[in-house]
Amino acid sequence: MANKGFLLVTMQPPPTLEEEFNAWYDTEHVPERLAVPGILTALRFVCIDGHPRYLAMYDLENYDVMNSPAYLKVAHDKSSPWTKRVTSRVKVWRSAGNQIYPGSAITKPSARVQLVRFRGMKASHEKAIVDGVKTAVAERPDVNQVRVLAFDTGAAGIDYMAFVELNRPSPGIADFKAFGAHAGKIDLVNWYAPY
Repeated sequence: MANKGFLLVTMQPPPTLEEEFNAWYDTEHVPERLAVPGILTALRFVCIDGHPRYLAMYDLENYDVMNSPAYLKVAHDKSSPWTKRVTSRVKVWRSAGNQIYPGSAITKPSARVQLVRFRGMKASHEKAIVDGVKTAVAERPDVNQVRVLAFDTGAAGIDYMAFVELNRPSPGIADFKAFGAHAGKIDLVNWYAPY
């Protein structure tokens, strides 16, 4: 079975646009995306420690959904006028790729989410990142599930992200020793609550 894909988007609207941004996301964008075959979930989170303010996590049947005719019909230059208006005024960071661990999980309702990003890694580092995540949190009772996501940025390398879903506010990955020298590649540790 092929690994699930993902689209992870973080966004920072200006304060003057925040109300419209949330209205657009809830009433147009999420329903539009969930109507695309292969998009399994579209969950939103608000940052409680870190930046940018909002995160949206889309679980995909596989990464090819991003290139499907149904997705391309509502994305990029085919986006709605409201989407173009809002996104032209919002700072948006997108990561898309494959879930490498455990491979087939989808986002669950959680009290908190921790996002840890390892920037500019090599494919040969994948096992060390997965093993480190498993050692740090995978068996803890406060963890609903943990996934490792891979976003190939091209010449800049691969960004590996640990997406830790917790059933209560708790430390998440607090000790980065399990990652050895790779801990120096962490450039983002954010905390989110459900939107």
